[in-house]
Order: sequence, then structure tokens, then C-alpha cells
Amino acid sequence: MRSEPSEHHITVARTARYFTIGDPAATEIWFVCHGYGQLAARFLKRFEPITEGARLVVAPEGLSRFYVGSGERRDQPVGATWMTREDRLHEIADYVKYLDAVYADVVGDGPAPGRVRALGFSQGAATASRWAALGASRLDELVLWGGELPPELDLAPAAARLARLRITLVAGTEDEYITPKVLAGIERRLNERDIPFQTHVFEGGHEIDETVLRQVASS
Repeated sequence: MRSEPSEHHITVARTARYFTIGDPAATEIWFVCHGYGQLAARFLKRFEPITEGARLVVAPEGLSRFYVGSGERRDQPVGATWMTREDRLHEIADYVKYLDAVYADVVGDGPAPGRVRALGFSQGAATASRWAALGASRLDELVLWGGELPPELDLAPAAARLARLRITLVAGTEDEYITPKVLAGIERRLNERDIPFQTHVFEGGHEIDETVLRQVASS
């Protein structure tokens, strides 16, 4: 008679990477979380326009990489993801700890930076949301760009923490993922918990728009 397999978990050390651009001695730090199938170094190039002045942009990379598309593997591009539906709770816990570790590595033991912003794009918006709600790092602002506030994230215990942040929702008018209905649902959830936010809708699609990025950075 066959028995069902038993699931077990262990904690292991592994090597992760992140990329930076800008002034290492910056008084303003951005942590930017890429979308599904992207790599941090390429995603970071989108933020070159805002690195002038005392600003450092940090791009952690999702812990799971995979080949994107079809064809011979030696020719396939590689992307990364923050999580899948498989064993998702452990993946979430792992990347929240990972982002806290990146934060500690960047900030170090020196004086706290004047301003810390977390920006998540697409899948990275859910990642940044969970980090802001569940992590130990000190954040001042959360920008959700073309991505959702995770539907299953319980805002009740995190409401006081999130209310202290400056939250900005950014979406393009032609974004096929963050439609007006989806955006309205995110706004409703935040309003229900009295969590202040602002919304910026621009003419465009599922993309980081340079003009809008400059506007958000200067606000």
C-alpha cells in the first residue's frame, strides 16, 4: 500500500545578488523590485534618469531564475521571479528576510539615510508590499507601479505601519494588468483601513515611463 509523501523544510544559506547605481553616499535610497521574468541589472537601467544628485538606487534580484521563452538553452534569455504558487508562504518569508538583509548591507551601521523609498513594478509591487508590511526595515515611502497590493495580504495588522508610509499607486491607462477596476479595488482596500495614498495615472501601458518616474522622484 502506497503512502503519501511527507513534506519537510530546512533552512539553508545561499548566495543572492543585488545591483546599485548612483551615489553610494546618498541621503536618499530607492529599493526597486523588478517584475516577473526580469533581471535586476537590466531593470535598474530604467532608473538611470533619477540617479543624478544624492540618490542611490538598489535593485535586488528575485531568488529564483529560469529560462524565458523557447529554443536552445544557450540562446534563451534568463529571467527571475520572486515566487510562484508552489510553497508560496515559505518563498514569501524567504524574500522578506532577503530584502531586509539587502537593506542592512546597503545601509550598514552608519547614520540612517534621510529618505528610503521602495518601488515595486508588476510582480515586484506585491513583493514590495509584503516587505513594507512584514519586514523589519525602515521605509518612508512605497510606490506600487503597474502591480497589485496582494489580495491575500491582511492589512489589519499592518495598517498602522503602512499608514506611516507615503504610498503612491502608479498605473498606465493602457496597462492590461492594472485595469481601472483593479486599481479601484486597491484604492478601496486602502481606504477601508484609513491608509493614506495618492494615485498617479499616466498615458501609457505596462512600463516604467521616464517622465512619470521623474515626477514621482521629485515629489
